[in-house]
Amino acid sequence: MDIIAHGLWVGAGAVWLHRHQPVSRRTVALALGLTVLPDLVQLLPLVWWVVFRAADGALLLAYIRGVPGAEPVLEPALATLSHHLHCVMHSALVAGAVTAVCWAVVGRFWWPLAGWWAHIVIDVFTHSADFYPSPVFYPLTQRGFDGVAWNTPVFMVFNYLMLAAIYGALLWRRWRH
Repeated sequence: MDIIAHGLWVGAGAVWLHRHQPVSRRTVALALGLTVLPDLVQLLPLVWWVVFRAADGALLLAYIRGVPGAEPVLEPALATLSHHLHCVMHSALVAGAVTAVCWAVVGRFWWPLAGWWAHIVIDVFTHSADFYPSPVFYPLTQRGFDGVAWNTPVFMVFNYLMLAAIYGALLWRRWRH
């Protein structure tokens, strides 16, 4: 799923959750940050490459807008690093280890991590096997599940129509009360 939609889905979830139990603005902000973090982390090597190697910024744009079969060609080391960062940030095993450490330190589930978990779960079903599948069992395997490609026009329209309907319902309910 695209990074904006990730944020919108978690934002809607935070509004819904807040209706049932208090959720601080700080917790929501941290959850939203952790929701977009997996996609931003994998872009860091490419951003570094563009900025410090005076590479063409069009490369970054082409990478962000890539579709199956039309991804830009990257330097091998850059492609490998970006790929493994994608795998780390989309791994339920890595997120589980971080969650366990946070739980041990804080003594309970740290709610902002729900944003990261939501990102992983959403991406499992919205990435096809031929375009950045979510490797939820990385580092045991780099294989991902074959979901619906999020960047197909039909799915993008459906996704944003669903988001509009959900936000409309949330606003309508707020206005009614």
